[in-house]
Amino acid sequence: FCLSLSKGKTPRRPGPKKANIEKDPVGVYCRIRPLGGEDEECCVEMISSSTIQLHAPNGLKANRNGEYKETQYTFKKVFGINTTQLELFEDIAKPLVEDLIRCKNGLLFTYGVTGSGKTFTMTGSPGEGGLLPRSLDMLFNSIGPFQAKRFVFKPDDKNGMEIQSQVDALLERQKRDSQQSVPKTPSSRQKADPEFADMINLDDACKFENVDEDCCYSVFVSYIEIYNNYIYDLLEDVPFDPIRPKPPQSKILREDQNHNMYVAGCTEVEVKSTEEAFEVFWKGQKKRRIANTQLNRESSRSHSVFTVKLVQAPLDADGDHILQDKNQVNVSQLCLVDLAGSERTSRTKAEGSRLREAGNINQSLMTLRTCMEVLRENQMCGTNKMVPYRDSKVTHLFKNYFDGEGKVRMIVCVNPKADDYEETMLVMRFAEMTQEVEVARPVDRPICGLAAGRRHRNQAFKDELSRRLEERGGPINDDPVILDRLIENLPVLPPCDVVDPADDQTLPRLIEVLERRHQIRQMMMGQLNSKETFLHDQRSRLNEKDKVIINQKTEIERLEKKSKTLEYKIDILQKTTEMYEQDKRSLQQELESREQRLHRELSERRRAEQRMQGIVTDTKLKWEKECERRVNAKQLEMQNKLWVKDEKLKQLKAIVTESNSGASSSTERPERPTRERDRNIGNVFKTRGGGQAVQFTDIETLKQECPTASSRKRRSGSEEGPSQMVDIENRVGF
Repeated sequence: FCLSLSKGKTPRRPGPKKANIEKDPVGVYCRIRPLGGEDEECCVEMISSSTIQLHAPNGLKANRNGEYKETQYTFKKVFGINTTQLELFEDIAKPLVEDLIRCKNGLLFTYGVTGSGKTFTMTGSPGEGGLLPRSLDMLFNSIGPFQAKRFVFKPDDKNGMEIQSQVDALLERQKRDSQQSVPKTPSSRQKADPEFADMINLDDACKFENVDEDCCYSVFVSYIEIYNNYIYDLLEDVPFDPIRPKPPQSKILREDQNHNMYVAGCTEVEVKSTEEAFEVFWKGQKKRRIANTQLNRESSRSHSVFTVKLVQAPLDADGDHILQDKNQVNVSQLCLVDLAGSERTSRTKAEGSRLREAGNINQSLMTLRTCMEVLRENQMCGTNKMVPYRDSKVTHLFKNYFDGEGKVRMIVCVNPKADDYEETMLVMRFAEMTQEVEVARPVDRPICGLAAGRRHRNQAFKDELSRRLEERGGPINDDPVILDRLIENLPVLPPCDVVDPADDQTLPRLIEVLERRHQIRQMMMGQLNSKETFLHDQRSRLNEKDKVIINQKTEIERLEKKSKTLEYKIDILQKTTEMYEQDKRSLQQELESREQRLHRELSERRRAEQRMQGIVTDTKLKWEKECERRVNAKQLEMQNKLWVKDEKLKQLKAIVTESNSGASSSTERPERPTRERDRNIGNVFKTRGGGQAVQFTDIETLKQECPTASSRKRRSGSEEGPSQMVDIENRVGF
C-alpha cells in the first residue's frame, strides 16, 4: 500500500487517534481481463506485481498541455490475464474465510466498468469456479464434522440467533420435512444440479485446520439485490396469483441493538453443504436483473449482495450438548458484493428504463466514492465531517464495515481495451483514493471460558470406559493388570538369613519391609475400593442415563406419533383449505363477472333512459310547437270567418237598403236603364307584413231591364220580394 500522493491531493496530517485501536488500510487489488480480440488496441500494461500503467489510445483528444501522460497506479497486488481463479482466491478470499471462522466479519466487493469481468471474478463459469463457490467450499470443508443439526439455531428476525432444544429442533425438522414446498434435509454428499455442478466440483479444495472443535457451527445464507436504490429479496418465495399478480416488495434497512445495519424481513436459509448453499445462490441469481446493452450482452443492472453467516456456540463441560445460552452465541458474516458496472449513456445508447437504471447505478457508485473521500479527509486532516452513508442503500448497508466491524477488500476489474480508457481512468483514481482509507482492525472475540479439548476428552473417556467394561470378566480385584501393578509396587524383600545370634539388623529390616509392604497393600486396596466405588457410581450414572435415554426415546416416539397425527390433520386441513380457496376464487371470479355484467346492463339502461328522455323531450317540444301553430292558425281562420260574415252582413244590409231605396225611388222618378256589373265578394286575410288580402268567393251580376219588365216587377213587387231576397242571399254565399 505504498502509494505516493499526486498533485492536488490533501497532504497527510497526523489526526487524533484513539488509544489501543489498530487500523488497517482497505485492501485494493487489480485484475486485468484478456482482450476480446487480437486486433483490439490495449491501453493497460502490467509493470510489476503491484503496478499498472495506462497508455492513451491513438486518436484521443489531448489535454490542456497538448499531450497525454502515461499514468501509473499501484495496488496491493495486480493479477494479470493468466491468473487462475484459485490464485485469486488464495490471495484475497481465503484469509476472509479464515477470519469468518475466527468470528470476524469481512466485506469483499468487485468494482469496475461494465464488461470488465466482475461477475466472472465473483461467480465464475463452468470449470472455473469464482470466489463465491470457493469460499463456500472452504467453509464447509473446515466445519463439516462439527455442524449442529438443522434448526438448532434459528434467526430471531432482529439480526440475531436463538438456540432451540433438541426436541424443539426435531419437531421443527419433522414439520418442515412434511411440507412439500420445503425440501428434506439434504446430505452433504448429494449430487449437485448439472446446471452449476462444474462451478463447485473443485479438485483443489481448501481447508482451515485451526477450527475450534469444542463448538458447533451452522451456516445461513441470504441474497439481495439493490435495484434503482430499492432493496429486493432474491430468495423470497411469493405465491403467484394469476388473477392479480403482485410485484416484488422492497425491503428496508434497520439497525439492531449492536448498531449494525441489516435488511429487515430478509430470507435467511440454513444450509449444510456447498451444493445446497450454491443451489440457493443459483436460485436467486436467476431472479437478478440483467439486460443486453451495447457494451455487455448480460449487463448487471443491480448491485447483488450474497451474505454468509456463520453461527457458532460452545459445547457444555461434558462436550455432549450445546450450551443453551444465547449470550454465548457468536455470529460472524462475510458479504460478497458484485457491484453493477459504471457506464456512459453516450456509449450504451440507453433509453427508457435502461437509462434510468444507468443513472441510479452511477449515482450509487458516486455516493460510494464520496463516502471514501470524506473518510479519507477525516483520517488525514483530523476533521469530523459527516459521512453521507444514507445517500445510497449500498453505503448505508455497509457503513459498519468502514466503522471497524471487519476487513474490507476490493477487487478492481479492468478491461484493457482502448474504448474504456476514460472510464478506466476514473476507476483507477477511485481505487487509488480508497487505498488511503483505514478501517479499524476487528478485535478477537473469545468463544467460551471452558477448557479446550472437551470433545476429545469426552470421547476418549467413553472409549476407555467401553473398552474396560467389555474386557472385564469378573471382579476388578482379579484384573491381572491391576495385580501386576500391585506386585510391581511392592518393596523387594531383603535377605533374611540369620547366622549370628547377635545379629540385630536383619530381623528389624525384614519387619520394616514387611510393614511397608503391608501399608502399600492397604493403600492399594483402598485405591482399588475407591475405583470399585467409582466404577459402581459410573455404572449407576450410566444406568440412569440409559433410563433417561429410554424415557427420551419413549417421549420422542410419542411426539413422533403425535406429530404424524398432526401432520395428517394438517394435510386434511390444507386440502380442505385448498378446496375452499379454489371455490372462493371461482366464486370470486363469478361474482366479478356478474358484477361486470350487471354494471354493463345498468350502463346500457341508463343510456337507453337518457335516449328516451331526449326523444320524449324533442317530441314534446315538436308537438307543442305544432299545436301552437295550429291553434294560431285556427284562431286566425275563425277571426277571418267572423270578419267575412261581418262584411257579408254589411254587404247584405247595403243591398237590402239599396233595393228598398230603389223600389221607392222607382215610383217617384222615371226608371233609368239598368246596366250589368260584376262585383266580387270574398274573404279578407291579414298578411305577415301587417296588410290585408281579399279572396273572392262569388260574383253578383246586375242586369238592366226594359221599362215594361220593370213596371211588371213593380206591380208584382209584393209577390216577388221574398224570392228576390233568397236569390240575393244565395249569390252572396249564405
